[in-house]
Amino acid sequence: MDFSYSDRTRELAAQLEEFMTDHVYPAERVYDEQIAENDNPHEQPQIMRDLQKLARDRGLWNLFMTHDGLGAGLTNLEYAPLAEIVGRSIIGNEAINCSAPDTGNMEILAMYGTEAQKRQWLEPLLDCSIRSAFAMTEPAVASSDATNITSTITRDGDEYVLNGRKWYTSGVLDPDCKLIIFMGKSDPAGPTYRQQSMILVPFDTPGIEVIRDLPMFGFTDRLGHGEVQFTDVRVPAENMLGAEGDGFAIAQGRLGPGRMHYAMRAVGMAERALDMMCKRSLERHAFGGPLAHRGVVREWIARSRIEIDQIRLQVLYSSWLMDTQGNAAARSEVAAIKVSAMEVAHRVVDRAVQTFGAAGVSNDTVLARLHAITRALQIADGPNEVHLRTIARLEVKKHS
Repeated sequence: MDFSYSDRTRELAAQLEEFMTDHVYPAERVYDEQIAENDNPHEQPQIMRDLQKLARDRGLWNLFMTHDGLGAGLTNLEYAPLAEIVGRSIIGNEAINCSAPDTGNMEILAMYGTEAQKRQWLEPLLDCSIRSAFAMTEPAVASSDATNITSTITRDGDEYVLNGRKWYTSGVLDPDCKLIIFMGKSDPAGPTYRQQSMILVPFDTPGIEVIRDLPMFGFTDRLGHGEVQFTDVRVPAENMLGAEGDGFAIAQGRLGPGRMHYAMRAVGMAERALDMMCKRSLERHAFGGPLAHRGVVREWIARSRIEIDQIRLQVLYSSWLMDTQGNAAARSEVAAIKVSAMEVAHRVVDRAVQTFGAAGVSNDTVLARLHAITRALQIADGPNEVHLRTIARLEVKKHS
Protein backbone atom coordinates (compact mmCIF):
# COMPACT_ATOMS: atom_id res chain seq x y z
CA MET A 1 0.00 0.00 0.00
CA ASP A 2 1.14 3.50 -0.83
CA PHE A 3 -0.15 6.55 1.03
CA SER A 4 1.93 9.11 -0.85
CA TYR A 5 -0.11 12.00 -2.23
CA SER A 6 -1.08 11.94 -5.89
CA ASP A 7 -0.16 14.88 -8.08
CA ARG A 8 -3.81 15.96 -8.04
CA THR A 9 -3.92 15.88 -4.23
CA ARG A 10 -0.69 17.87 -3.92
CA GLU A 11 -2.04 20.47 -6.33
CA LEU A 12 -5.38 20.79 -4.54
CA ALA A 13 -3.73 20.76 -1.10
CA ALA A 14 -1.53 23.72 -2.05
CA GLN A 15 -4.55 25.61 -3.36
CA LEU A 16 -6.57 24.80 -0.25
CA GLU A 17 -3.78 25.87 2.11
CA GLU A 18 -3.63 29.23 0.34
CA PHE A 19 -7.43 29.54 0.30
CA MET A 20 -7.66 28.76 4.01
CA THR A 21 -4.85 31.13 5.00
CA ASP A 22 -5.88 34.05 2.81
CA HIS A 23 -9.65 33.79 3.05
CA VAL A 24 -11.19 31.23 5.44
CA TYR A 25 -9.32 31.86 8.69
CA PRO A 26 -9.72 35.67 8.40
CA ALA A 27 -13.44 35.13 7.71
CA GLU A 28 -14.17 33.11 10.86
CA ARG A 29 -14.85 36.07 13.13
CA VAL A 30 -16.74 37.91 10.38
CA TYR A 31 -18.89 34.81 9.87
CA ASP A 32 -19.91 34.82 13.55
CA GLU A 33 -20.48 38.57 13.57
CA GLN A 34 -22.72 38.45 10.53
CA ILE A 35 -24.76 35.58 11.98
CA ALA A 36 -25.25 37.65 15.15
CA GLU A 37 -26.42 40.58 13.04
CA ASN A 38 -28.91 38.54 10.99
CA ASP A 39 -32.52 38.45 12.13
CA ASN A 40 -32.40 34.67 11.63
CA PRO A 41 -29.31 33.01 13.18
CA HIS A 42 -29.64 30.16 10.67
CA GLU A 43 -29.44 32.35 7.58
CA GLN A 44 -26.22 31.94 5.63
CA PRO A 45 -24.06 35.05 6.16
CA GLN A 46 -22.83 36.99 3.15
CA ILE A 47 -19.19 36.20 3.93
CA MET A 48 -19.92 32.50 3.33
CA ARG A 49 -21.54 33.22 -0.01
CA ASP A 50 -18.41 35.18 -0.94
CA LEU A 51 -16.16 32.32 0.15
CA GLN A 52 -18.19 29.80 -1.82
CA LYS A 53 -17.92 31.89 -4.97
CA LEU A 54 -14.15 32.06 -4.54
CA ALA A 55 -13.93 28.32 -3.93
CA ARG A 56 -16.08 27.50 -6.96
CA ASP A 57 -14.04 29.82 -9.20
CA ARG A 58 -10.85 28.06 -8.05
CA GLY A 59 -12.20 24.55 -8.60
CA LEU A 60 -12.26 23.82 -4.87
CA TRP A 61 -15.83 22.53 -4.99
CA ASN A 62 -17.60 19.24 -4.17
CA LEU A 63 -14.25 17.56 -3.57
CA PHE A 64 -15.92 14.79 -1.53
CA MET A 65 -18.09 13.48 -4.37
CA THR A 66 -16.74 10.34 -6.03
CA HIS A 67 -19.86 9.18 -7.92
CA ASP A 68 -20.62 9.43 -11.63
CA GLY A 69 -18.01 12.09 -12.33
CA LEU A 70 -20.06 14.63 -10.38
CA GLY A 71 -17.28 15.96 -8.17
CA ALA A 72 -13.54 16.32 -8.51
CA GLY A 73 -13.08 12.63 -9.28
CA LEU A 74 -10.93 11.99 -6.21
CA THR A 75 -10.57 8.72 -4.36
CA ASN A 76 -11.11 8.53 -0.60
CA LEU A 77 -7.34 8.39 -0.16
CA GLU A 78 -6.89 11.51 -2.27
CA TYR A 79 -9.66 13.38 -0.47
CA ALA A 80 -8.51 12.56 3.09
CA PRO A 81 -5.62 15.09 3.27
CA LEU A 82 -7.85 17.77 1.75
CA ALA A 83 -10.62 17.14 4.28
CA GLU A 84 -8.01 17.45 7.03
CA ILE A 85 -6.97 20.87 5.74
CA VAL A 86 -10.51 22.30 5.65
CA GLY A 87 -11.35 20.53 8.92
CA ARG A 88 -9.06 22.94 10.76
CA SER A 89 -11.75 25.60 10.48
CA ILE A 90 -15.34 25.42 11.69
CA ILE A 91 -16.45 26.99 8.41
CA GLY A 92 -14.00 25.32 6.02
CA ASN A 93 -16.29 22.52 4.86
CA GLU A 94 -19.20 24.81 4.11
CA ALA A 95 -16.94 27.07 2.06
CA ILE A 96 -16.20 24.29 -0.44
CA ASN A 97 -19.68 22.66 -0.33
CA CYS A 98 -18.41 19.61 1.54
CA SER A 99 -20.48 19.92 4.72
CA ALA A 100 -22.99 17.57 6.30
CA PRO A 101 -25.79 16.71 5.94
CA ASP A 102 -25.65 17.69 2.27
CA THR A 103 -22.62 15.52 1.53
CA GLY A 104 -24.33 12.32 2.66
CA ASN A 105 -27.60 13.32 1.04
CA MET A 106 -25.87 14.03 -2.26
CA GLU A 107 -24.06 10.69 -2.15
CA ILE A 108 -27.21 8.64 -1.66
CA LEU A 109 -29.06 10.65 -4.32
CA ALA A 110 -26.18 9.88 -6.70
CA MET A 111 -26.28 6.18 -5.78
CA TYR A 112 -30.01 5.53 -5.45
CA GLY A 113 -31.84 8.45 -7.04
CA THR A 114 -33.74 8.25 -10.32
CA GLU A 115 -32.73 10.56 -13.13
CA ALA A 116 -35.72 12.78 -12.30
CA GLN A 117 -34.76 12.89 -8.60
CA LYS A 118 -31.20 13.79 -9.50
CA ARG A 119 -32.32 16.63 -11.73
CA GLN A 120 -34.72 17.99 -9.13
CA TRP A 121 -32.56 17.64 -6.02
CA LEU A 122 -28.97 16.50 -6.64
CA GLU A 123 -28.05 19.11 -9.23
CA PRO A 124 -29.10 22.13 -7.11
CA LEU A 125 -27.38 20.59 -4.07
CA LEU A 126 -24.17 20.22 -6.04
CA ASP A 127 -24.58 23.83 -7.11
CA CYS A 128 -25.38 24.84 -3.48
CA SER A 129 -28.45 26.75 -4.66
CA ILE A 130 -30.43 24.78 -2.05
CA ARG A 131 -29.64 22.93 1.20
CA SER A 132 -31.10 19.72 2.60
CA ALA A 133 -31.80 17.91 5.88
CA PHE A 134 -31.64 14.31 7.03
CA ALA A 135 -34.41 13.03 9.31
CA MET A 136 -33.48 9.72 10.92
CA THR A 137 -32.92 10.17 14.67
CA GLU A 138 -35.97 10.09 16.95
CA PRO A 139 -36.35 11.37 20.51
CA ALA A 140 -38.31 8.42 21.90
CA VAL A 141 -36.00 5.57 20.87
CA ALA A 142 -32.31 4.63 20.84
CA SER A 143 -31.71 5.60 17.23
CA SER A 144 -28.22 4.10 17.26
CA ASP A 145 -30.18 0.94 16.41
CA ALA A 146 -32.05 2.00 13.27
CA THR A 147 -34.46 -0.93 13.61
CA ASN A 148 -35.98 0.98 16.56
CA ILE A 149 -37.36 3.74 14.36
CA THR A 150 -41.08 4.23 14.90
CA SER A 151 -41.93 6.86 12.26
CA THR A 152 -44.16 5.43 9.54
CA ILE A 153 -44.32 5.58 5.75
CA THR A 154 -47.71 4.26 4.61
CA ARG A 155 -48.74 3.72 0.99
CA ASP A 156 -52.05 5.33 -0.01
CA GLY A 157 -52.69 5.02 -3.73
CA ASP A 158 -50.17 7.10 -5.63
CA GLU A 159 -48.86 8.70 -2.44
CA TYR A 160 -47.06 7.85 0.77
CA VAL A 161 -48.25 9.27 4.08
CA LEU A 162 -45.57 10.09 6.67
CA ASN A 163 -46.04 10.34 10.42
CA GLY A 164 -43.56 10.63 13.26
CA ARG A 165 -41.33 12.90 15.30
CA LYS A 166 -37.64 13.38 14.50
CA TRP A 167 -34.95 15.37 16.23
CA TYR A 168 -31.39 16.46 15.58
CA THR A 169 -32.56 16.81 12.00
CA SER A 170 -29.43 18.56 10.78
CA GLY A 171 -29.86 21.39 8.29
CA VAL A 172 -33.60 21.82 8.70
CA LEU A 173 -33.40 25.36 10.16
CA ASP A 174 -31.46 26.77 7.21
CA PRO A 175 -33.82 29.03 5.18
CA ASP A 176 -32.29 27.48 2.04
CA CYS A 177 -33.36 23.96 3.10
CA LYS A 178 -35.73 22.68 0.42
CA LEU A 179 -35.44 18.90 0.86
CA ILE A 180 -35.76 16.50 3.80
CA ILE A 181 -34.71 12.88 3.41
CA PHE A 182 -37.02 11.03 5.80
CA MET A 183 -36.46 7.52 7.13
CA GLY A 184 -39.37 5.53 8.51
CA LYS A 185 -40.95 2.08 8.65
CA SER A 186 -42.86 1.16 5.52
CA ASP A 187 -43.35 -2.52 6.43
CA PRO A 188 -43.32 -3.03 10.23
CA ALA A 189 -44.09 -6.75 9.83
CA GLY A 190 -41.36 -7.40 7.26
CA PRO A 191 -37.86 -8.80 7.74
CA THR A 192 -35.92 -6.75 10.31
CA TYR A 193 -33.66 -5.01 7.80
CA ARG A 194 -36.33 -4.54 5.13
CA GLN A 195 -38.86 -2.68 7.26
CA GLN A 196 -37.42 0.79 6.67
CA SER A 197 -37.52 3.08 3.66
CA MET A 198 -36.20 6.52 2.78
CA ILE A 199 -38.29 9.07 0.93
CA LEU A 200 -37.68 12.55 -0.46
CA VAL A 201 -39.87 15.21 1.14
CA PRO A 202 -40.03 18.80 -0.12
CA PHE A 203 -39.66 21.06 2.92
CA ASP A 204 -42.79 23.05 2.08
CA THR A 205 -45.05 19.97 2.15
CA PRO A 206 -48.07 20.48 4.46
CA GLY A 207 -47.86 18.66 7.79
CA ILE A 208 -44.20 19.44 8.57
CA GLU A 209 -43.71 21.44 11.75
CA VAL A 210 -40.29 22.43 13.09
CA ILE A 211 -40.86 22.39 16.85
CA ARG A 212 -37.53 23.84 18.00
CA ASP A 213 -33.83 24.07 17.36
CA LEU A 214 -31.53 21.98 19.55
CA PRO A 215 -28.21 23.61 20.51
CA MET A 216 -25.27 21.35 21.34
CA PHE A 217 -23.49 22.18 24.59
CA GLY A 218 -24.98 25.65 24.33
CA PHE A 219 -23.75 26.33 20.79
CA THR A 220 -26.34 27.06 18.11
CA ASP A 221 -25.38 25.44 14.83
CA ARG A 222 -25.82 27.69 11.83
CA LEU A 223 -27.66 24.97 9.89
CA GLY A 224 -29.70 23.99 12.93
CA HIS A 225 -30.55 20.66 14.55
CA GLY A 226 -34.32 20.61 14.52
CA GLU A 227 -36.98 18.67 16.34
CA VAL A 228 -39.58 18.13 13.64
CA GLN A 229 -43.13 16.76 13.73
CA PHE A 230 -44.45 15.03 10.61
CA THR A 231 -48.24 14.72 10.65
CA ASP A 232 -50.01 13.09 7.68
CA VAL A 233 -47.36 14.42 5.31
CA ARG A 234 -48.25 13.31 1.79
CA VAL A 235 -45.65 12.91 -0.95
CA PRO A 236 -45.88 11.27 -4.38
CA ALA A 237 -44.93 7.60 -4.57
CA GLU A 238 -42.17 8.43 -7.05
CA ASN A 239 -40.37 10.25 -4.23
CA MET A 240 -39.29 6.92 -2.75
CA LEU A 241 -35.48 6.73 -2.69
CA GLY A 242 -34.49 3.39 -4.16
CA ALA A 243 -37.02 0.63 -3.62
CA GLU A 244 -39.40 0.29 -0.69
CA GLY A 245 -37.51 -1.52 2.07
CA ASP A 246 -34.08 -0.24 1.02
CA GLY A 247 -33.89 2.31 3.86
CA PHE A 248 -31.61 0.40 6.21
CA ALA A 249 -29.13 -0.45 3.46
CA ILE A 250 -29.15 3.14 2.20
CA ALA A 251 -28.52 4.38 5.74
CA GLN A 252 -25.50 2.14 6.08
CA GLY A 253 -24.22 3.29 2.70
CA ARG A 254 -24.66 6.91 3.75
CA LEU A 255 -23.21 6.71 7.24
CA GLY A 256 -20.02 4.79 6.35
CA PRO A 257 -18.44 7.46 4.11
CA GLY A 258 -19.88 10.15 6.40
CA ARG A 259 -18.01 8.69 9.36
CA MET A 260 -14.82 8.70 7.32
CA HIS A 261 -15.33 12.38 6.45
CA TYR A 262 -15.78 13.19 10.14
CA ALA A 263 -12.58 11.31 10.96
CA MET A 264 -10.64 13.06 8.20
CA ARG A 265 -11.74 16.44 9.48
CA ALA A 266 -11.04 15.45 13.10
CA VAL A 267 -7.35 15.17 12.22
CA GLY A 268 -7.49 18.80 11.11
CA MET A 269 -9.29 19.86 14.29
CA ALA A 270 -6.63 18.17 16.39
CA GLU A 271 -3.81 19.72 14.36
CA ARG A 272 -5.23 23.19 14.87
CA ALA A 273 -5.62 22.61 18.60
CA LEU A 274 -2.02 21.38 18.84
CA ASP A 275 -0.76 24.38 16.89
CA MET A 276 -2.64 26.72 19.22
CA MET A 277 -1.37 24.84 22.28
CA CYS A 278 2.27 25.15 21.18
CA LYS A 279 1.99 28.87 20.44
CA ARG A 280 0.19 29.54 23.71
CA SER A 281 2.76 27.59 25.71
CA LEU A 282 5.54 29.77 24.30
CA GLU A 283 3.69 33.05 24.84
CA ARG A 284 2.39 32.49 28.38
CA HIS A 285 4.74 32.65 31.36
CA ALA A 286 4.12 31.23 34.81
CA PHE A 287 6.44 30.57 37.73
CA GLY A 288 9.48 32.06 36.08
CA GLY A 289 9.26 30.82 32.52
CA PRO A 290 7.08 29.93 29.53
CA LEU A 291 4.56 27.11 29.89
CA ALA A 292 6.47 25.25 27.15
CA HIS A 293 9.27 24.66 29.67
CA ARG A 294 6.94 22.83 32.07
CA GLY A 295 7.25 19.07 31.87
CA VAL A 296 3.51 18.41 31.99
CA VAL A 297 2.85 20.76 29.05
CA ARG A 298 5.68 19.21 27.06
CA GLU A 299 4.15 15.80 27.65
CA TRP A 300 0.76 17.06 26.42
CA ILE A 301 2.42 18.34 23.25
CA ALA A 302 4.41 15.16 22.67
CA ARG A 303 1.47 12.84 23.26
CA SER A 304 -0.72 14.97 21.02
CA ARG A 305 1.79 14.73 18.17
CA ILE A 306 2.02 10.93 18.55
CA GLU A 307 -1.76 10.47 18.70
CA ILE A 308 -2.50 12.75 15.75
CA ASP A 309 0.03 10.97 13.55
CA GLN A 310 -1.48 7.63 14.54
CA ILE A 311 -5.04 8.59 13.61
CA ARG A 312 -3.86 10.19 10.36
CA LEU A 313 -2.29 6.89 9.34
CA GLN A 314 -5.44 5.06 10.39
CA VAL A 315 -7.54 7.43 8.27
CA LEU A 316 -5.30 6.92 5.25
CA TYR A 317 -5.35 3.15 5.68
CA SER A 318 -9.14 3.04 6.01
CA SER A 319 -9.49 5.30 2.97
CA TRP A 320 -7.15 3.09 0.94
CA LEU A 321 -9.10 0.00 1.99
CA MET A 322 -12.41 1.56 0.91
CA ASP A 323 -10.89 2.48 -2.45
CA THR A 324 -9.30 -0.89 -3.14
CA GLN A 325 -11.66 -3.39 -1.51
CA GLY A 326 -14.94 -1.53 -1.04
CA ASN A 327 -16.82 -0.04 1.88
CA ALA A 328 -17.97 -3.41 3.24
CA ALA A 329 -14.39 -4.69 3.50
CA ALA A 330 -13.44 -1.58 5.50
CA ARG A 331 -16.33 -1.81 7.94
CA SER A 332 -14.22 -2.59 11.00
CA GLU A 333 -11.60 0.01 10.09
CA VAL A 334 -14.21 2.71 9.51
CA ALA A 335 -15.79 1.92 12.88
CA ALA A 336 -12.36 2.05 14.52
CA ILE A 337 -11.37 5.39 13.05
CA LYS A 338 -14.73 6.95 13.96
CA VAL A 339 -13.97 6.07 17.60
CA SER A 340 -10.27 6.83 17.73
CA ALA A 341 -10.26 10.03 15.65
CA MET A 342 -12.94 11.67 17.75
CA GLU A 343 -11.42 10.56 21.04
CA VAL A 344 -7.97 11.81 20.03
CA ALA A 345 -9.28 15.10 18.67
CA HIS A 346 -11.27 15.70 21.84
CA ARG A 347 -8.28 14.83 24.02
CA VAL A 348 -5.96 17.17 22.13
CA VAL A 349 -8.52 19.99 22.22
CA ASP A 350 -8.97 19.41 25.95
CA ARG A 351 -5.21 19.76 26.50
CA ALA A 352 -5.25 22.98 24.49
CA VAL A 353 -8.12 24.31 26.59
CA GLN A 354 -6.12 23.56 29.74
CA THR A 355 -3.06 25.30 28.30
CA PHE A 356 -5.11 28.39 27.47
CA GLY A 357 -6.72 28.48 30.90
CA ALA A 358 -9.66 30.87 31.20
CA ALA A 359 -9.36 31.88 27.53
CA GLY A 360 -9.81 28.25 26.54
CA VAL A 361 -13.31 28.02 27.98
CA SER A 362 -14.38 31.39 26.57
CA ASN A 363 -15.65 32.14 23.09
CA ASP A 364 -12.60 34.28 22.39
CA THR A 365 -10.95 31.28 20.76
CA VAL A 366 -12.29 28.41 18.66
CA LEU A 367 -11.33 25.87 21.34
CA ALA A 368 -14.61 25.84 23.27
CA ARG A 369 -16.53 25.13 20.09
CA LEU A 370 -14.07 22.45 19.01
CA HIS A 371 -14.40 20.91 22.47
CA ALA A 372 -18.18 20.72 22.04
CA ILE A 373 -18.00 19.42 18.46
CA THR A 374 -15.46 16.68 19.16
CA ARG A 375 -17.52 15.52 22.14
CA ALA A 376 -20.84 15.59 20.28
CA LEU A 377 -19.33 13.64 17.39
CA GLN A 378 -18.67 10.74 19.75
CA ILE A 379 -22.47 10.32 19.62
CA ALA A 380 -23.42 11.57 16.14
CA ASP A 381 -23.48 8.97 13.34
CA GLY A 382 -23.54 6.23 15.94
CA PRO A 383 -22.10 6.45 19.46
CA ASN A 384 -18.65 5.04 20.16
CA GLU A 385 -20.14 2.05 21.93
CA VAL A 386 -21.98 0.93 18.79
CA HIS A 387 -18.77 1.07 16.75
CA LEU A 388 -16.86 -0.81 19.45
CA ARG A 389 -19.61 -3.44 19.35
CA THR A 390 -19.16 -3.75 15.58
CA ILE A 391 -15.39 -4.07 15.83
CA ALA A 392 -15.60 -6.71 18.57
CA ARG A 393 -18.23 -8.73 16.70
CA LEU A 394 -16.18 -8.75 13.50
CA GLU A 395 -13.03 -9.63 15.43
CA VAL A 396 -14.64 -12.53 17.26
CA LYS A 397 -16.15 -13.76 14.00
CA LYS A 398 -12.63 -14.42 12.69
CA HIS A 399 -12.22 -17.05 15.39
CA SER A 400 -15.59 -18.79 15.16
